[in-house]
Parts: sequence; structure tokens; C-alpha cells
Amino acid sequence: MDSKIKILTIVILLFIIPEISAQNKHPKDSVTNEKDTVFVMQKSPWGAVLRSAVLPGWGQFYNESYWKIPVIWGGTAALVLGWIDRNKLTVQYRDLYSESIRNGTPDESYKRLREFYKDQRDLFAVLTGLAYFLNLVDAYVDAHLFDFDISENEITRAPELNVKFYFNRTGK
Repeated sequence: MDSKIKILTIVILLFIIPEISAQNKHPKDSVTNEKDTVFVMQKSPWGAVLRSAVLPGWGQFYNESYWKIPVIWGGTAALVLGWIDRNKLTVQYRDLYSESIRNGTPDESYKRLREFYKDQRDLFAVLTGLAYFLNLVDAYVDAHLFDFDISENEITRAPELNVKFYFNRTGK
């Protein structure tokens, strides 16, 4: 019970500390000019990553990329179900091979099938980990790109990407 409280406290602090530090920034920390406006990101990239780490898809929800959530959940569910199925077959052929050894007639086909499904199970585990990692990367990148302005050119009516660069003119 004590370790559950510690883990819950750490998770809560991971979400509160970035918000507090963002609110406590001093106005002198950002470059200001009478003509310029200060750019403030609307979404926190690390906040999105932490949310997706806790629950895959939560970072995409935070970034308002709602269509990605079923893709993440569906892909992860398919990989987990594949792992469960291959694990069941691995255990089944392991038991059949053990039984054939006990009977005194080892059946090598059971051993080959056991190894095949074991390799397949391990591959599904790696792919599940990769899907989880890509979920985190997507949440991070999507939060960074959230503020990009993709609007239509008034003359050509073609979409254009507007990027702003801010330079410190005071040399500090």
C-alpha cells in the first residue's frame, strides 16, 4: 500500500511541477519589444509525453488529435492480442513436447513449433514496446506543431505554412 501512495505522489507531481514552473516565469525571462509579441506555446510537449506515458492516447487527446486515439488503441490492442495468442500456443506446444518426452518418444515437431511461436511472441512484445514509444514521440511532436499556422493565401487560395522566428536584438 505504501508503494502505491509513493507512485501516485510521483505521478501527481509530474503533472503539477511543469504547470507551476510555467506560471512562475518572470517577465524578464522572455524577449519583449514594443512592436513584437511574445510567443507562448499553447501545449506543453513534455506534458503531452507524460500524459501518453500514463495512458496511451491521452497525449493525443491533450493535443486535440482525437482521430489518433482509436488508431493507437486499436494497434496496441491488436499487438497485445497477438502476444496473448502466441504465448498460448507456446505453452501448448511446450506441454505437448514435455508430454512426448515423458512418453519416451520425443517429437521434434512440437519443439520446432514451440520455438517458432516463442519467437513470434517475443516479436509481438518488441512491436508493442515500439508502438508505445511511437505514441510518446507522436505526442511530443504533435504538441510542438500545435501552434503552427497553416492558413490559406488570400491571393492564390492555396494553403501555406507560416513560421515565425524570433531573434534577440539586444545581444544578451
